[in-house]
Amino acid sequence: MPLEETLARVDTDLAAGRVPLARQRLRGLVASFPHDPALRRRLAEVYRLYGDAAEAGRWTYLEEDRDADETAAFEARYASPRLRMRALAWRGPETTAATPFAEARLRAVRTACAEESGHPVDWDDPDSYRKAPEEPYETPTRTADRVRFGIGCLVASLVFIAFIAVWVVGVVALFD
Repeated sequence: MPLEETLARVDTDLAAGRVPLARQRLRGLVASFPHDPALRRRLAEVYRLYGDAAEAGRWTYLEEDRDADETAAFEARYASPRLRMRALAWRGPETTAATPFAEARLRAVRTACAEESGHPVDWDDPDSYRKAPEEPYETPTRTADRVRFGIGCLVASLVFIAFIAVWVVGVVALFD
């Protein structure tokens, strides 16, 4: 579906009060055209209808004339550069940004993320800025835990055997 047609549907959805559908369409457009500031602004407007300042700030973060409160809400919700990098949903080099301000903003986020991560990160490689998997937590195996588990299994087995015995006695008494 062409961009113009989808934007016309967004307008129709908004006029009809179908805000969630308009938001979904715009999210898809931003995913397909991450460098288009007009789409990001439209998505921010939809989030303003929801009263979600953090998401509105997310989609206007690359704008020079953005709202300071929305930007602060976005930075609070996505507190680390790694989370901001992921939330901005950018692809490609910063040089493809529409404005020098957006380019500088993207470069600052990527640089901060690289410093936090301790290795280079790339907008086109989400694995480079995802959080490293934490070491798996292993519960220490203790004798007391094993004993409790064994006793629980024994009690459950005895209850099951008692149930079956009562059932069998009932069936036998039925046929007597």
